[in-house]
Amino acid sequence: MSETNDEKTGIIYLFSSGNNTIIHITDITGAETIARCSAGLVTDKSRLKGSPYPAMKVAKIVAQKALEKGVRKMYLKVRAPGGIKSKIPGKGAQPAIRALIQAGLRIIRIEDVTPIDYDSMRKKGGRKGRRV
Repeated sequence: MSETNDEKTGIIYLFSSGNNTIIHITDITGAETIARCSAGLVTDKSRLKGSPYPAMKVAKIVAQKALEKGVRKMYLKVRAPGGIKSKIPGKGAQPAIRALIQAGLRIIRIEDVTPIDYDSMRKKGGRKGRRV
């Protein structure tokens, strides 16, 4: 393969929780937004926002916008809710990554940027926990 200089590089920020999947593409500096979409925009049922199919649809929409603007090479930063919540990305993360690759984007590096608490923040719910 021949390397061309007109290929731009960008950063994909993929946030995936149990309730939603949000994909945001910026240029390499992170200052200019190229494309942004969430699973809540492509499905009308709120309970389906965290599922794999809307995540794939979002990834295709965002990848198409990025390719139109000439951005092909990407750094991928995957994030889960983190903190005192889940450190594992939701069900939509892996299908979204696969859809981005199938759409024609070249992933240079995948990095996990989930925030991890080191001073053990206190969980919500009070001293005796949540009473049902």
